[in-house]
Amino acid sequence: MDMNRYVQRVGILSTGKYLPEKILTNSEIEKIVDTTDEWIQEKIGIKERRIAADDENTSDMGVKALLDAVNRANISLDEIDLVVSGSNTPDHLSPQLACLMMKKVGMTGTPGFDVRSGGCPGGVFALSVGARFIADGTYKTVAVVIPELNSRVVNWKDRKTCVILGDGAGCYILRATKNGSGILHTTLGSEPSGYYSAYVPAGGDALRLTKDNVDEGLQYFHMDGRAVWDFGTSIIPRMAKEMSSELNMQISDVDYFLTHQANANIIRTGLEKIGVPYEKALVNLDRYGNMSGASMPVALTEAQDEGKLKPGDLIYLLAFGAGLSFGSIAIRWSGKEDFN
Repeated sequence: MDMNRYVQRVGILSTGKYLPEKILTNSEIEKIVDTTDEWIQEKIGIKERRIAADDENTSDMGVKALLDAVNRANISLDEIDLVVSGSNTPDHLSPQLACLMMKKVGMTGTPGFDVRSGGCPGGVFALSVGARFIADGTYKTVAVVIPELNSRVVNWKDRKTCVILGDGAGCYILRATKNGSGILHTTLGSEPSGYYSAYVPAGGDALRLTKDNVDEGLQYFHMDGRAVWDFGTSIIPRMAKEMSSELNMQISDVDYFLTHQANANIIRTGLEKIGVPYEKALVNLDRYGNMSGASMPVALTEAQDEGKLKPGDLIYLLAFGAGLSFGSIAIRWSGKEDFN
């Protein structure tokens, strides 16, 4: 979708993050399942990940990321016109997590809803949805909050999945920008044939939480690692090439690539296929693991804190994950002077 077709161009006014205090290292995971620190680093690229405290819920993490983003934007909560949550691990199946986060920060009269896109693609899907409400002139300021508490949906006896996931939260604050900066293009897609490649079998209507299902661990995340590898290493170059063609740009024009933080080797292989050096990738999975949709806003926040992002930089967000779903967004990074 070409954002130029809308009334307003949309930019990221600020981002925010929250990371739980508890750090779980590979050495500690060695004591839980049959794996090694060397294997995890070599095959996945993760050194450690964050784990939420026992008394910490998804909404708590989301609130802290939201408040961080609001503070960085130098705005007040009452300036937010809409809250969109992109979490795949809400406190409750119903109602929406967005409303619970607003309740906890004392927001009233503001609409809020959730976007479920398989977790990992949420960093693009939820951002895209939130941006459209500004682009068509409906709202002035939109907060997109993506907290993920993956440690509660992973089986800590399954070494294929427990070594990968981590907890954390990120937030985007969106506003209209002047022509030339902000979101340039968005593409969303799904490959439903891969639906069962990454999913939680029990807990919905198809397979309920009976004692037998719980005893079998069907309430936890299951993944076909080979299928995800094949999809990730093919969809990253495909999205980058297709978006560059739509924008009439060269891959070499892109300053930074921020892909889903599933696996360092998937990122490296996907970018190698289009001749992009790994140094152009924004990567945080080594420190935080796969935080699903939260990885992207957290990575953008840290890139700004480190002074990497400059106004005018071209950034490709390339997400993929359960569904199998994928999404890409091209952003011309905005400076303070670019916002209306």
